[in-house]
Amino acid sequence: MGARALMIQGTGSDVGKSLIVAGLARAFTRRGLKVRPFKPQNMSNNAAVTADGGEIGRAQALQARAARVPASVHMNPVLLKPQSEIGSQVVVQGKVLGNARAREYQSMKPKLLGAVLESFRTLAGEADLVLVEGAGSASEVNLRAADIANMGFARAADVPVVLLGDIDRGGVIASLVGTKAVIDPADAATIVGFIVNRFRGDPSLFEDGMKLVAQHTGWQALGLVPFFAAARKLPAEDALGLPSERSAGRVKIAVLAYPRIANFDDFDPLRLEPDIDLVFVRPGEPLPGDAALAILPGSKATLADLAALRDAGWDIDLRAHVRRGGHVLGICGGYQMLGRRVADPNGIEGPPATVEGLGLFEVDTVLEGDKVLVETAGETAAERVPFKGYEMHIGRTTGEVRPFLRLGDGRDEGAVSDDGRIVGCYIHGLLTDDRQRRHWLKRLGASASSLDYQSEVEATLEALADHLEKHIDCDRLLDLAREPRLRE
Repeated sequence: MGARALMIQGTGSDVGKSLIVAGLARAFTRRGLKVRPFKPQNMSNNAAVTADGGEIGRAQALQARAARVPASVHMNPVLLKPQSEIGSQVVVQGKVLGNARAREYQSMKPKLLGAVLESFRTLAGEADLVLVEGAGSASEVNLRAADIANMGFARAADVPVVLLGDIDRGGVIASLVGTKAVIDPADAATIVGFIVNRFRGDPSLFEDGMKLVAQHTGWQALGLVPFFAAARKLPAEDALGLPSERSAGRVKIAVLAYPRIANFDDFDPLRLEPDIDLVFVRPGEPLPGDAALAILPGSKATLADLAALRDAGWDIDLRAHVRRGGHVLGICGGYQMLGRRVADPNGIEGPPATVEGLGLFEVDTVLEGDKVLVETAGETAAERVPFKGYEMHIGRTTGEVRPFLRLGDGRDEGAVSDDGRIVGCYIHGLLTDDRQRRHWLKRLGASASSLDYQSEVEATLEALADHLEKHIDCDRLLDLAREPRLRE
């Protein structure tokens, strides 16, 4: 195989695994190594379209960018996209396999290990170093028997593991030492070291803490990483990353954060615009009366989130918002909600049903056909402002409307009201395009900055790599990485 591999597992969810892998990918790529990121199993409704025509978790797409390579379906061979509290859509090597309830998925996992190892072999065949990211917690011993995301993969591929803990949430010594205490000794033997992430303050105050963890586990201390505040400039992967901080901008934009919100990284650049106050409105909170723009984002389950929208009273808030002269933008599932009806005759999202939409557009949506996964470009139909973005949806929306966009192949896309204040389309990434974002901010009466969003992401990845090189023993990490021996 030739490539070496190293796996970053965590003591829990949201301890910073994705960010650490992205930073290491850039750091080792800068050293001249061919690096590939890999996550055997991911659970996220923030997904990205890949160069080979599939979809993977957003974090792996960012890690691919950090490694300066195109994103591939093999970087995240199993992607779970939650559609309910107990069930998810299962995507294997970029394509939808079907839906499964949590217990059903447990029985599927042994069969999926073959696809996981196949994708890992593919990446290892083109790399010097594969950086593997675990999922959730390494200590979920109740799920260990059929695991393909953490120790199950590490043992099957014979990949050494570095365990990551998050000191910012407290209890990091207990979480690291406790992991050693509860996992199988053979699994613990795969762990070669640990890193403590998101430290604040004087690092000398935690020197004894690092020694204690090493003493109780026998693992090497490989780094104490200070909190990296600029991480907010990078796309977050799941709803745990929904921003809670508020900016002091003059013009308010409100995003409806319904339970199955998807691809909310569409709005990351707005958080960096100084004249914008971006707020994610949670269920139980009203749509702010002073919002200039209300956004209905993508959804992994349009019918369920439309019901949640109504339960939250947001349908009433939206009508009042429109009466006050406010603007509305619906993207993908949010666009479908703006129409007259949404039908799911084949039960793609749940039991077959047809529900009434919000009625702001004279369009109807039927959830059927193959999933559309494609990068696209074009311009607004009226002002001819160019854009680049991507489509990721199931469903056809039809009706007599003014088109919002004209795609590069000449097709019309989306809808816009006669007064131009209500807009809907299937295109993700509109507001990450600087040209479109400045156009929208001008329409809202906001001052657009000179932000070059893609350059900002690049600069942040560079700064992250510098940060990790300074605080992690990267030379030792390379020494610990080894050529995997995959179980046949």
